[in-house]
Parts: sequence; structure tokens; C-alpha cells
Amino acid sequence: MAPTWLQTLLNPRRNWFAAQHYKALTQRLKNYGLRYEDLYDPMYDLDIKEALARLPREVVDARTQRLKRAIDLSMKHEYLSKDLQALQTPFRSYLEDMLALVKKERAEREALGALPLYERTIP
Repeated sequence: MAPTWLQTLLNPRRNWFAAQHYKALTQRLKNYGLRYEDLYDPMYDLDIKEALARLPREVVDARTQRLKRAIDLSMKHEYLSKDLQALQTPFRSYLEDMLALVKKERAEREALGALPLYERTIP
């Protein structure tokens, strides 16, 4: 848990700079039709990879389609139309609960001294 002064510093409701960053990030995500959790890289963190594997197929397919659309728009140097941007919800979570469960299970396995379920391997 972060100290209270750090939470205050990073809280957009209490810090003007954090609010400006939040607003800019929201607009950039809406421009491409992404959600914040779409930016998590499953190759960087194996907990994210495991959480994505446990999610329903429809949720993962929707994530993949959002990423494909964002890449396509970026390559074309375009943004989503304003009416579609208004429908976007960049900070609506779909991965947070499953990721917390995976991290909790991994911590429990480590506390019990069991072998990890997955290991990072170099190809």
C-alpha cells in the first residue's frame, strides 16, 4: 500500500496535475477506442497472461479487436469518429478482478513453498 502523501499526489480529485494527466490519457485512449487494461502486455507479465487465459473468450476477443482497430487507426494516422469516441469507456475494468485473483494465488503458492504454475522461459 502506498503512503497517504503519495495517494494524495496521484489522486486526480486532489491534485490538478494528476487530473490533467487523467484527462489527457482518457482522451488518447478514446481517440483509438482502447481501454486502459488493453495496454497491459501479456509477454511482460506472466500474471497478466494467465489472467487473460482465464477470462471468457468473448472478453479476450473484444480486447483483440480493440487492439487491432487501434493499430489500424494509428497506421492510417486517423482517430475514431467523434460519435464513436463518445461511446468509449477507457477506464471500465475487465481484467482487474481476475488479475488480483491470479496474483493472490501466486502469492499463496509462494508462501506455501509450492512450485510456480508457470515459469518464464527464453525461446
